[in-house]
Amino acid sequence: MNENEFKIRLKLNFIAFFIATAGTFCFPQIINLKGNPLAFTNSIFSVFIWLLCIYAVNLSLHTIDLHDIRGWKLAGALSFAFTTAMLFGARLEEAGNVDFKDWKLWISLPALTCLFTILVRKFWNFLGNMGERKEKLAQYIKVPVTLKSPVKNADIVTFLFLIVCWLPVLLAVYPGFFVYDAQDEYLQVASRTFTTHHPLVHVLMLGGIICAVHKVTDSYNMGIACYTLVQMFIVAGGFTFLLSYLRKKKTGRMLRVLSLLYFAFFPVIVMFTLCSAKDTIFTVALLLLLLSMLEMGIDRERFFSSGAEMAFFVLSALTMLLFRKNGIYAFAVMIPALLFYHKQYLKKMGTLLAVIVVSYFLISGGLAAALGAHETENQEILTVPIQQLARTYKFNKDVFTEEEIAVLHEILPEEALVLYNPKLSDPVKYRFQNGPYNADRWKYAELWLRIGLKKPLSYINAWLVNSYGFWYPDTIIDVYSGNTVFTFTYEDSSYFGYEVELPGVRASKIPWLDEAYRRLSLELEQAKIPIVSMFYSPGCLFWCFAFVFCYVIYRRKYHIMVPYFMVFLIWLTVLLGPTYLPRYVLIFWFGLPLFAAVMLEEEKFAQVVK
Repeated sequence: MNENEFKIRLKLNFIAFFIATAGTFCFPQIINLKGNPLAFTNSIFSVFIWLLCIYAVNLSLHTIDLHDIRGWKLAGALSFAFTTAMLFGARLEEAGNVDFKDWKLWISLPALTCLFTILVRKFWNFLGNMGERKEKLAQYIKVPVTLKSPVKNADIVTFLFLIVCWLPVLLAVYPGFFVYDAQDEYLQVASRTFTTHHPLVHVLMLGGIICAVHKVTDSYNMGIACYTLVQMFIVAGGFTFLLSYLRKKKTGRMLRVLSLLYFAFFPVIVMFTLCSAKDTIFTVALLLLLLSMLEMGIDRERFFSSGAEMAFFVLSALTMLLFRKNGIYAFAVMIPALLFYHKQYLKKMGTLLAVIVVSYFLISGGLAAALGAHETENQEILTVPIQQLARTYKFNKDVFTEEEIAVLHEILPEEALVLYNPKLSDPVKYRFQNGPYNADRWKYAELWLRIGLKKPLSYINAWLVNSYGFWYPDTIIDVYSGNTVFTFTYEDSSYFGYEVELPGVRASKIPWLDEAYRRLSLELEQAKIPIVSMFYSPGCLFWCFAFVFCYVIYRRKYHIMVPYFMVFLIWLTVLLGPTYLPRYVLIFWFGLPLFAAVMLEEEKFAQVVK
């Protein structure tokens, strides 16, 4: 080692020491200590964290390319966003608001951003060299490689395996999880009174099956169970297609086996497979759409010359649009992105998109007209403004003039405003007055703007606390805490809607398994297990997805980036929703094996060069 190399090493060691020390000092700012500020600082645990940080940062600085400006920018942007989320989230979880005047927040932000940037770059470097490591490992460990599946009719076996694994849980929670707007959707069919509040395709599917089976069997439970079985087959079909796709891409057998077991047994997957909410079929359609867009990017020529591939793209996209309205907004943004990225096939791409859009409006509009469905109310798209006005009124009423209060009460009466729940818009939203709003929308838009200019931080906090569960990993899902439903009152957790709404009645055939799922849904059992708890966290899975998304961009795999962008758009739409629940971002669980395959075996998804 010459003198110059020694000086560089010494400089890097000093930088590593400084960044690791600063990061360790700031760690308490991203930990929700629940009133015990000494739990980290006055603990030997902090020493171990400090030593590990020094080692990790020092190793990273000495082994990664310091001149890769593009890589550092991407890693820095991701780390800045993650650090901001952790700092804001910890404060929202503990105090219900972010104090933007807190100097500790702004000191911690750059320190932790630097630390995480270096660690992210190291991990990306590790992933980029994974192919080389596999080759070196193969020289020492001879593993017989069989590209063909050892099982004949593997897709049929996969499908049946999933159904067999889910059936005991269905019997345990019989007739299924009839929850999340299910009752309202069923009653629309039963009463022949329809609205456009819920997707009419799902309303007719859910309510139609229940009513038809009840007419034959005189059992509502049997009707709900039949719907659940139909949905089980749909989900199993979607997962089978994904696993078949991974097999055709020759991804590792271990990854596929683990993915199959994950689909068969992981509680979140099983719960939503047996849940009547529209989110499940929507997410299956979205998953299939991602696969279609991925293939479109891998081999454009083959895709646009295959009628089957193009038909699959149209059907998966159309199904997604018909089962959840936020899919419409995300797909609308995707249209120019798809046209731009596939400009070589602009005519065919434009035709496919036109078919999807026109078909959607014909089906949704035709069903609404045929059923006499009246238009839904405005509050669903006004969730965030309603929460912002309600929060400001509750905590800063003095900023309102008497005239502004009078205008506000026209759309949000006093009895609605006093029910403000920071994490859930429903109590206020359901009492929104649509009549006055429709008569003069600009008047109320002007009111919202005026109050926002007076209290911008209140508006920001209203939005953050209503959505932070989607981006803060350590969130406890307790948005319904204290709410009484049909069979119980939510207490510590409202992770999943366990109840069976009328006309269904819980009739468990395996009580001990039913109790296990009840505890997962309504108690904090999974949150008490380190590491495992993060697999249940919407916020954690989002950052896993964001990590892979940015890594794909860093590796210039833009054909993979396009379907990932669709998932990101879906995530953005739910930030404007009524609350944070796992069901709104179910794609993070359903798509996890695909995201893992792309990250760990990116060479299997290489773009075909023409």
